[in-house]
Amino acid sequence: MGIRAALAVHPDTGRGAAARIAGTVAARLRAGVDRLELLGAAAPDGLPDGLDALVVLGGDGAVHHAVQYCAATGTPLGIIPAGTGNDLARGLGIPLDPLRATDAVVTALRERRHRAVDLGHLDGTWFATVLCTGFDAAVNARAARLRWPAGPRRYDVAVLAELAAFRARPVTLTTDGERHHLDATLVAVGNTPYYGAGMRICPHADPGDGLFDITVVGHATRADLLRIMPGLRHGRHLRHPAVRTLRAREVRIEATSWPLCADGEMLPGGPVTARCARGALTILG
Repeated sequence: MGIRAALAVHPDTGRGAAARIAGTVAARLRAGVDRLELLGAAAPDGLPDGLDALVVLGGDGAVHHAVQYCAATGTPLGIIPAGTGNDLARGLGIPLDPLRATDAVVTALRERRHRAVDLGHLDGTWFATVLCTGFDAAVNARAARLRWPAGPRRYDVAVLAELAAFRARPVTLTTDGERHHLDATLVAVGNTPYYGAGMRICPHADPGDGLFDITVVGHATRADLLRIMPGLRHGRHLRHPAVRTLRAREVRIEATSWPLCADGEMLPGGPVTARCARGALTILG
């Protein structure tokens, strides 16, 4: 039986990078399938039944929306990174060069090579990378509003802007039934290590172990944050005394008036419970 796949192209991703290579990507994918359907940025809503794979050409936001469909249907997901962050691709070891990633997807389609990875789930939403609240979520929200500069530097600018206003707040964390009351600056629940275009906030997170890695920055001054933030690129922030880590299959976060985001997408605030769903997503390759 022939292989039927769909390619979802998000043309605005990466300041137009996805649009510029979409034709080349589609041509290469056709070498690995019998039928390829091309979809616009609104996909994967309303996808037809019976797909053997959904391939996304875009950034983490595009992949986040595809994950909702693939987790619900069991459809394998192929990722061709073309965004400014590409944190899920980075966390799964997928080539960040989109044409190399395309060739890897083609090989996986031909050989029907799949792997199962974990996802986080909360309030009907799946997430594949990091759920965060507090300072980092506020930075993400500000970075999303900025039009300059592009790439990782946009997050650096947002960090400096948020430093002026943010303060530690009381938080209650419940991890696998154990309650922790603390003042915290941020809480990051990692299924994979990266967020914010390559920052290793949860450097030991493994999307195949059935557990979240949780990084908590406790009460931290502006000076503390300025010392902590540069280490995020390499995971050195874990050495700071204000930082602690936890591991759990389920975590509940109770904080007042904190922003919340998952996979870089802003979510409604309020108390949330996230659960690690082992093997909930099938990845090509």
